[in-house]
Amino acid sequence: MSRTAPLLLRAALAGLALGTAALPAAADALWLQPARGGQAEVRAGTLAKPLAALPALKDPKASQGGQPVAARAEAGRFAIDTGADADLRFTAVRPGAQGVLTHYQARLGRRDTAPANDLELVPTTPGGNTFRLMWKGKAVSAAQVEVETSEGWSRTLRPDADGSVTLTTPFPGLYVLEVSARVDGKGASFEGQDYPDVRHTATLSFEVPAR
Repeated sequence: MSRTAPLLLRAALAGLALGTAALPAAADALWLQPARGGQAEVRAGTLAKPLAALPALKDPKASQGGQPVAARAEAGRFAIDTGADADLRFTAVRPGAQGVLTHYQARLGRRDTAPANDLELVPTTPGGNTFRLMWKGKAVSAAQVEVETSEGWSRTLRPDADGSVTLTTPFPGLYVLEVSARVDGKGASFEGQDYPDVRHTATLSFEVPAR
């Protein structure tokens, strides 16, 4: 899964612009996937090459149905109990080297048609295969969306003229969609340190059952 997928913002939103330049491989994406015992877990890297341990994360938060849920650090992963009939979200921040601050925003499931994270791929219908990218509640257009599956199938999707992207799901298993963006502007401060390079990486993962 490429770390270089740029995001094209068609109009400035609240004075914020998202950069269109390709991003160097500064950090691996995070995604959510189902685990045993009614749990989900946070993983990093790519489906083809997951990392053995998560990178150092700050301010991890999980929510489901608009309510916070516990995300427990266990042996190099975060374990999250699930149960509500709603999509699960996980967010975290990674202060990196060379002034890079990365905001991770992961989602598991495609029931909800309203976004909860700042940057999120949202299905246009519950359980559907057409998605819109949302930035702080407003639709924007991604230049491309990277897709990887647990069966080893991967694709780079190009949005339609209206900014939507439609995915076929020919194989059962876990699908992970990813977009990344750099925020143009004055940077940000986190825990008393300034970061001139602010990035957002969003993933949407869901399972397709065997037919």
